[in-house]
Amino acid sequence: MNKDFFDKTKKLPDIKRILRWVIVVAAVVAVLAIISTCWYTVDEKQRAVVTTFGRVTDTTDAGIHFKLPFGIQKVYPVDVNVYQKIEIGYTSEPTENGSVDMTVEEESRMITGDYNIVNVDFFVQYKISDPVKYLYNSENADLILKNLVQSQIRSVVGSTDVDSVLTDGKTEIQMKIKDLVSSELEEYDIGLILTDISIQDSEPPTEMVTAAFKAVETAKQSAERVINEAQAYQNSKLPAAQAQADALLQNAEYLKQNRINEAKEAVAMFNAMYAEYANNPDITRTRMYYEMITEALPGVTLYIDASDGSVDKLLPLESFVNNDATKGTVDTSNTTTTENKEEY
Repeated sequence: MNKDFFDKTKKLPDIKRILRWVIVVAAVVAVLAIISTCWYTVDEKQRAVVTTFGRVTDTTDAGIHFKLPFGIQKVYPVDVNVYQKIEIGYTSEPTENGSVDMTVEEESRMITGDYNIVNVDFFVQYKISDPVKYLYNSENADLILKNLVQSQIRSVVGSTDVDSVLTDGKTEIQMKIKDLVSSELEEYDIGLILTDISIQDSEPPTEMVTAAFKAVETAKQSAERVINEAQAYQNSKLPAAQAQADALLQNAEYLKQNRINEAKEAVAMFNAMYAEYANNPDITRTRMYYEMITEALPGVTLYIDASDGSVDKLLPLESFVNNDATKGTVDTSNTTTTENKEEY
């Protein structure tokens, strides 16, 4: 009996020691747990929203930061430097060889401004601009953006003709949708910005219509090619034609100026001649007559009888004189002496 009591009293210190170590270990674990909740790490692609008792008190950038433990402060990391995407009209399904696009007809099928039906797929990129507004200004900002983009897509496509949607109007459609969505996002103020929106694919709902539109597109491309060739031909021929036109204009200007100068010279000569005529009308008249005869009959020798002061006779007498000389006689009944003759 005494021996058993002694054994029990001997074991009591061991139990106390174990309890002491348990308490120490628990305290260390608690301290470590508290310390682990006093710091957090933010990735370089993120910003963290810090709340104190549920109220936003701070936002922090990438790095290691400290906070109050026991849930007094909570941290919500938000991917702000990541481009996020929305697929409208299709979904990308991952496969072993990459991904496959699956059509979502209820999103892609829509009606155009000229009452045709088309299937249009859009790819949207956006970023979080304000993490606080993204978390607290709306319940689901991503869903709001998707619904807003779908609404504006149907509005713009519904006011555009089918040819523009399927062919050459895609760029304008994308710009209109982006501007409208960006304006709406500013009013909603949900902390998102639209960075890009593009048409992935657009086609009619049936194969026959698709073939017809492809034929139209081919014709348009052929027309553009012919226009480009014509433009190139024009560009090659136009400089030579312009140079020729310039040469003709310059020559015409030269001829014009030459005619003007000749006319001015003729007027000056006429005025000078008239001045001389006014001073000596008879002599000037006779000289002008002789000059005209000489000009009208070049290379002909004329004998003019002016014995009585007037022009009586105008004959090419040289040929007659030569003929009479060969015969041995000369008829001088109608001529005067050589003193009264002038030879020209």
